[in-house]
Amino acid sequence: MTCDSVSTLIPLYFYGELNPAEEDRVEEHLHQCAACKQEMEKQKRLAAVLDSRQKDIPPYLLDDCRADLLTAIHGGAPRPVVQPSKGPWTLFLEAIATTLPGFGRYRQVAGALALLLVGFFAARLTGGGSAPLLTGGAVPSENVFATVRSVQPDAAGRVQIAFDETRRRVVSGRMDDQSIQKLLLAAAHEENPAVRLVTMNLLKESANSTEVRDALLNAVAHDANAGVRLKALEGLKPLASDPEVRGTLAGVLLADENAAVRMNAVDLLVAHRDDRVVGMLQGLVQRENDNSVRLKLEKALKEMNASVGTF
Repeated sequence: MTCDSVSTLIPLYFYGELNPAEEDRVEEHLHQCAACKQEMEKQKRLAAVLDSRQKDIPPYLLDDCRADLLTAIHGGAPRPVVQPSKGPWTLFLEAIATTLPGFGRYRQVAGALALLLVGFFAARLTGGGSAPLLTGGAVPSENVFATVRSVQPDAAGRVQIAFDETRRRVVSGRMDDQSIQKLLLAAAHEENPAVRLVTMNLLKESANSTEVRDALLNAVAHDANAGVRLKALEGLKPLASDPEVRGTLAGVLLADENAAVRMNAVDLLVAHRDDRVVGMLQGLVQRENDNSVRLKLEKALKEMNASVGTF
């Protein structure tokens, strides 16, 4: 094992979260590597400091921490990087400048006309009878984003601009609110994996809903992010006996590239006794390359009183 891989596993080793084979490999490396042994000492000192502090911990927190740690190690969602962004009005004017050569000479005129257009459409949307004239100091709301579709100048120095507006809204409500649940189901398909991860963590509490169950199954089978797939698997635990769920879990064992996801799928499949999965598990033991997953499969077969090999 490399120093990088051992340093990642040291917290898991210290708290007894590794399987026996992994523990042996970590211990062998620690006996040979002074740097990693020093990291282990740091872990012990940190644990001692934490143990000296008293805090009432909710009973479910340890399970959540374990799942999040496993997610981080095996492909969790990247932390979104917050970068300073330009305001929509600046982006709007820059888009015009890019599209229209020589725009600098007409910047003030175009800006005034564009503001006039914004005021006109705002009046139409709010039911006003006439478009208010926006002064040069007024700018569009930070919650309104404009996408310019076309810019057409004329000989008189005027500019006609066609653009679409997107308005950002913020809503709040309980999980049993249908409008909130619809938005969460839509969020399950967002490009940002961090959004999908949080969404799966919320949806897993409502897995009895047909729409939520379908969203969880889709995430387990198709989401590109392993952390999202792990959260979706958590949501499917109460439905582990459902035939469609078990079919999806079998597909995960055969095709998912992430070891943590496959290990969780094994746990769900064997949670309900089903002799039909024995042959599949026996076949997977022979082809599985990951030691942790293979040990998990062997343990599951032994608990089912089945042989590890196929005959």
